[in-house]
Order: sequence, then structure tokens, then C-alpha cells
Amino acid sequence: MSLIVQKYGGSSVANPERIRNVAKRIIETQRAGNRVVAVVSAMAGVTNHLIDLAKEVSVPLTPSEREMDVLLSTGEQTTIALTAMALQSLGAEAASLTGAQAGIETDGLHTKARISNISPDSVHELLNAGKIVILAGFQGKTSYGDITTLGRGGSDLTAIAMAAALDADLCQIYTDVDGVYTCDPRVVSNARKIDVISYDELLEMASSGSKVMQSRSVEFAKKFGVIFEVRSSLNHHPGTLVKEETMSMESIVIRGVSLERAQAKVTISGVSDVPGTASVIFGAVGNANLIVDMIVQNVSKTGITDISFTVHKDEVSKAVDALRPVLAELGDDVNLEATEGIAKLSVVGIGMRSHSGVAAEMFKSLSDAGINIQMISTSEIKVAVIVAEEDIDRAANVVHETFGLSKI
Repeated sequence: MSLIVQKYGGSSVANPERIRNVAKRIIETQRAGNRVVAVVSAMAGVTNHLIDLAKEVSVPLTPSEREMDVLLSTGEQTTIALTAMALQSLGAEAASLTGAQAGIETDGLHTKARISNISPDSVHELLNAGKIVILAGFQGKTSYGDITTLGRGGSDLTAIAMAAALDADLCQIYTDVDGVYTCDPRVVSNARKIDVISYDELLEMASSGSKVMQSRSVEFAKKFGVIFEVRSSLNHHPGTLVKEETMSMESIVIRGVSLERAQAKVTISGVSDVPGTASVIFGAVGNANLIVDMIVQNVSKTGITDISFTVHKDEVSKAVDALRPVLAELGDDVNLEATEGIAKLSVVGIGMRSHSGVAAEMFKSLSDAGINIQMISTSEIKVAVIVAEEDIDRAANVVHETFGLSKI
């Protein structure tokens, strides 16, 4: 008997009707001869509502991150209970577990915790008793008992990690789209669903703005070899299979285009071009637990240079606050500036390792469309650029067409 871990996102459990539909799908999986662990998110809109409530009662202070975790974890707890009830009403035996009850232990970084260990004894007990296990995504507990949450898309991580801990035969990530597309279909109307994609390609796409999967989840799956499928909970169409790369995958140079809005650029100008400068800057940013994306340092001819980096616009004020105390260490005429209204566009494909000219073709297509590039970053399988946010949709369509992704 196979063990399947399924994950259902907020849109899949958005209302009672959809929860009942999810329950029917879970029962279908069980009746096909499988044991099932279903990880569910909070119902669509619930998490945002809870955040708004927290802000209202905390004025003028910022809500405590510890209490935010306690609050936000209730969204998933509501869904697991409702899903278990729906299953029971259909004649199935089911039991719900919070992250803590399922043995998910994390570090102590509230709102962005990392899983440190999973002891799924309670999950095994329920499965051995013939029950379907409904598990709260997005959450766990510290070694001293505090509730923690795993950050945006944390339910994906819960599902992948639990699949690894249980040595599941398959992990299925159910969402409101049919799989991973060559670009966001809401932006590029002729985007095409990808049948198979490598961990590395999806990791680059996820970290570059693709909302289908959380990047930490893909990284975890690659580390532990968890093969998973991204598919829709609203139909029975085949999805996108995600696994280790194969030789045949390299025949496709560009697998997809990702875009990420709501970015901000922080520039520290007039700093001395000496050893230790970058260490001071990014040490301060790191101590504030901020995630930096692109980094660019200008070429210095006079011993003075500028360093720019990007963060999500929601964290730009934290970045500025973290840097102000260390500006004096960087020089007498140092300036700190933050700019919003930018977005990131990336092209991704493992075939880039053996094909040249991708960057040049991308840059030319954007130039021909009159779209200015503000920053550039590359990796072995990705080329990313920063453009004005008002140009991002047009840029995505131009690049998608340039590489013929709708025809592959």
C-alpha cells in the first residue's frame, strides 16, 4: 500500500464547498489503495484578515512576532478541523493534527522559522489505525514549546518535509493552477504548462517570483530527493512533475520566465573600495534577518564606489534601519538611498549551461521594446534583470515570445 502526501492551498479550501471537494478527492486517493496524509493551508483570505486584526489592536506598535505566530497558526487549525469533519461526514475515518502534534520542530525564528527535525510518531500511529491524517501546514514548534510559522508558502514546505520524514511514495502539491507554466498565464496569455521540470529550474523560478512553489520547499525536496507533482485541485488534469534533472532536459534552453513585483533597491554610495566594506554592509543586513536578492557594486577608479542590492519592498525600511548605525564605519561622505517601483524578470533553463548567447538575446529584445535594464544578475541557469515595475508585464511578454516558449 503506497503512502501519498497531498497538500491543498488556500484557494483549494477557500469555502465549505471546496473543502468538501477536497475531502472527496482525498477519499478517492485512499480508495485507490493508498494511505493519505493531507496538508492544508488556511482558507483563502483568512491569513490576511488575521494580519489586519493584529495591526488594528497593536496601534501604534508593531505586533510581536511571537504573538503573530500564535495568531496566524489558527488559520490552518480551522481548516484541518473542517476538512476532517468533511471526511467524517463522507464516511471516512480522519483525524487532524497541528504542526506541533505532528512532531514538526523548528528553530526559534518567529514568522520565518526553519524546520530542524520531524518526529512523526503520531502520524504513523493514526495511519496504522487506518485513518486519513489532516495536517496543519505552515507551522511547527520550538524545542521549548513556542508555536512558530514557516513564512510565505510554508504549507508547501510542510508537505515536502513530511513526505521526506515518512518516506512517502509520492507528494502531490494541489493548487488552483494545472501545474508550472512557462510564465504566469495571467500575464502571458499563451503561456504553456510544463510537463517535467528539474529541481534546479523550479528553484530558480520560485526564487525569482514564480508563486507556484515556495523556494525553500523545492530546496528541501532536492536535498532529500522528494519527487513531487504540482497539479490543480479543481480538475483531474495531469500536472507538472518535479525531479532531478536528466540529460534529455538540456535540449530545452529556456524552461520558463519568472517575474517578481514589489521589489526595492537600496544603494549605499560614496563608500571606500577597501576590504571589509561589503562585510560591514551585509553583516548588518544579515543580523536583521533580511533576505537580499541581487547585489551590484560599481567599478571603482578613484577608491570610492557604490553598492546596490534589492529586497522586497515590505522590508526596505528594515534594511535602511539596519544600515544607518554602520554608515559612519563606511566613510565620511556615505549616502543611503532606497528606491521602490522596480520589478525583477528572469529567464531560467538548465540548457543554458551548454548554449551561449541567451543573455545577449534577452537584452536585445528588451532594448528593441524600449525597456531599460537597471541591474543584471546571472547564474549558471538563470539571467535576471531589474526593470521599472510599470514595464514588467510587457517585458515578460516580449521575452517569452523571443524564446518561443509558447511553441515548445
